[in-house]
Amino acid sequence: MSMSQPSEHPLNELMGDLVVVDARSPYVFLGRLVGESPTFIMLDEVDAHDLRDTATTREQYVLNVRAHGIRPNRRRLWVNLREVVCVSRLDDVMID
Repeated sequence: MSMSQPSEHPLNELMGDLVVVDARSPYVFLGRLVGESPTFIMLDEVDAHDLRDTATTREQYVLNVRAHGIRPNRRRLWVNLREVVCVSRLDDVMID
């Protein structure tokens, strides 16, 4: 498998895709990546999920969303990049 050269803006290749944004806080954000700035990323049709509200782990929650789809509770959301641990395509979440 060959790796492509990183683009000047690494999130460009995810633009328009459904993504999972893991945050430093007990939140996980799932939605369509539609924009970025030097300090924020913008998501549309977002499920902003506070993991303190459920007994499931982050991984269990994301796997459930991968299997059943995103249930948005926000039309648009901006996530401060200082809070972001990682971003991945929802389709890249591996189901056993």
